[in-house]
Amino acid sequence: MSMRHHYNPHYIHHQDSVILPMIREIVFGMEDGMVSTLGAITGIAAATNDHFTVVLSGFVVVAVESISMGIGSYLSNKSEQDVNYHKIREEKEELQEFPYEERNELRDMYVDDGWPHELAEEMATAASKNKKLFLQEMIVHELNIPNRKKENPVRNALYMFFSYVIGGSIPLVPYLVFSINTAIVVSIIITLVGLFLLGVGTTKFTKRTWWKAGLEMCTLASVAAFVGYGVGQLVDMFLLK
Repeated sequence: MSMRHHYNPHYIHHQDSVILPMIREIVFGMEDGMVSTLGAITGIAAATNDHFTVVLSGFVVVAVESISMGIGSYLSNKSEQDVNYHKIREEKEELQEFPYEERNELRDMYVDDGWPHELAEEMATAASKNKKLFLQEMIVHELNIPNRKKENPVRNALYMFFSYVIGGSIPLVPYLVFSINTAIVVSIIITLVGLFLLGVGTTKFTKRTWWKAGLEMCTLASVAAFVGYGVGQLVDMFLLK
């Protein structure tokens, strides 16, 4: 009995519809967790030089922001779904009330996409004879709603929450081990490395050049760290002296 894996486009498309939203939330959560936490605690460390204040602030930032990002992910995904459902309901009603006009509209969209006029006419006519297919084509071509598996807002929110916690913990850990001055340097270095690796990891799905993706992530963190440290120094110079 052959043990070869057979190509199954339906299985691959199903996997993509599940994996891509997950990757989006994980990358966004980890990147924002590392960058935001690094910027905040670097600035606080530079301004106060107080170990307890930095660690406490770091935990507060990670706790509050992870919950906020998770809730934001849920609300944005849920709102997008609600808007899409409303558009689809309206489109379904239009197909029932104005089938001929909608068929012509679909034909014109096929033509705009580059299909020959006669073939576009045949395709639109064939689609209009199947209510499910007709609606599906209008959803994709007119409403620009991707034809993919329904996303789960709760699941996406959990991905975002835990990713932010993990990402935010990376720049914070050195402050639990080292003195302030050492922790600042170590925190920046391991965060840059973490962001570089995160950028490299995304190339598995984006097919971008690995070092370019890694450097792009590092640049974001460098800006955050620089701004955070600079603000901290200014506060220390003008407000805490």
